[in-house]
Amino acid sequence: MSSDFEGYEQDFAVLTAEITSKIARVPRLPPDEKKQMVANVEKQLEEAKELLEQMDLEVREIPPQSRGMYSNRMRSYKQEMGKLETDFKRSRIAYSDEVRNELLGDDGNSSENQRAHLLDNTERLERSSRRLEAGYQIAVETEQIGQEMLENLSHDREKIHRARERLRETDANLGKSSRILTGMLRRISWMPDTVPSY
Repeated sequence: MSSDFEGYEQDFAVLTAEITSKIARVPRLPPDEKKQMVANVEKQLEEAKELLEQMDLEVREIPPQSRGMYSNRMRSYKQEMGKLETDFKRSRIAYSDEVRNELLGDDGNSSENQRAHLLDNTERLERSSRRLEAGYQIAVETEQIGQEMLENLSHDREKIHRARERLRETDANLGKSSRILTGMLRRISWMPDTVPSY
């Protein structure tokens, strides 16, 4: 089950990296290429959403005791998805403004606005990447802690099992000793009193 999730996870990472790169390129492309790039990004965003749905289904099939770390990773990925959609909307707004300015003949202001939007989007993408890296590191650490806890529980279970076996053996030995003592006491109690003759 976890292997399926990790496979979807890798596909999601590759796909979102491509989307991030394309969103950053949108403001710098010629109009015809921009239109095609926008359509491409929309398609890939839908594919990313489908991957998230598959990952969510996989998490629901994981046993509750192991589900926590996967749920944390899902929350991080959903936040990343929301950030990508927001950045894409802003990129499309910048693209629409540029097209409008070109139609109105306002090339100078369009160029300045384009550079400003590009710098703004680049800074946002860098901040998003840093947050994603931090979230992934937290997820890895959480997974390691969970694995250690499972290993400790397994060791504790073995110790309890061995203690129960020793307790059973002790009870059996005590029972055997009790029966031996009871038999000895009965033989003593049935022995006739004899008085030595001189």
